[in-house]
Amino acid sequence: MSETSPPTEEMTDGGRHGARERLGRIIFGTATPAGRAFDVGLLILILASVLAVMLESVEAFAARFGTALRVLDWVFTVVFLAEYSIRLWVARQRRRYALSFFGIVDLLSILPSFIGIVVSGAHSLLIIRVLRLLRVFRVLKVMRMLGEANQLLNALKSSAAKITVFMGAVLTIVVIMGATMHLIEGAENGFSSIPRGMYWAIVTMTTVGYGDIAPSTVPGQAIAAALMLLGYGILAVPTGIVSAEYVQAINKGPETETVTCQECNAAGHPDDANFCRVCGTELV
Repeated sequence: MSETSPPTEEMTDGGRHGARERLGRIIFGTATPAGRAFDVGLLILILASVLAVMLESVEAFAARFGTALRVLDWVFTVVFLAEYSIRLWVARQRRRYALSFFGIVDLLSILPSFIGIVVSGAHSLLIIRVLRLLRVFRVLKVMRMLGEANQLLNALKSSAAKITVFMGAVLTIVVIMGATMHLIEGAENGFSSIPRGMYWAIVTMTTVGYGDIAPSTVPGQAIAAALMLLGYGILAVPTGIVSAEYVQAINKGPETETVTCQECNAAGHPDDANFCRVCGTELV
């Protein structure tokens, strides 16, 4: 083919596919300098956007720089919208990315700006962009540290049944104590209903002690003292349950399958795997 010959459709498609592959490596990977620079730049933009939302909630800044901050918020929104669209375009399995944790977070970081046009105050939900900073684990090459987080998550899952039974017992105590205090103290001391008494019981058992409701009779104060002491024991029980499960997870040894594909989010790859078993993408 001569230099002046137009490219064929096959060549054009191949060039587009190659450009898409290169762009995908930059956006979803950190193995290349361009990919690392992209993620670092993205993290800086996320930090700046979160800072802008926080400053806009301060009256002094809002009064002086309100217009500039709102314009800046829309600039960030347009940039993140373009980034999300490009991620969808280069992802080999778009549905998997769109329904993945980061895909949902990426979408939620954009929607509040548009919802705020209709619903007043929804703009503050842009603070959810801070969740996008979790990508720092990829940038700093500490993905293997997520194995420790998986052990903690597994400990919580293993403790779910025990904690559910425990919370059921606590709720039973709260209902009984709330009804008892409503009967003893009455509406004149702030215990106007059983739900109100239950609220006081929860605040007392968790040792928060707002002080908005307090018993004034001797029987009521005796019950309050017993509930306070019981609260210390109640706080220790779930901690002990989770700690025991976590120790067991550690004793089992480190998990060997902790690598997750950044392209399709398929998990369970061995540490020495080079390519994803689902989509074939090179694992980072």
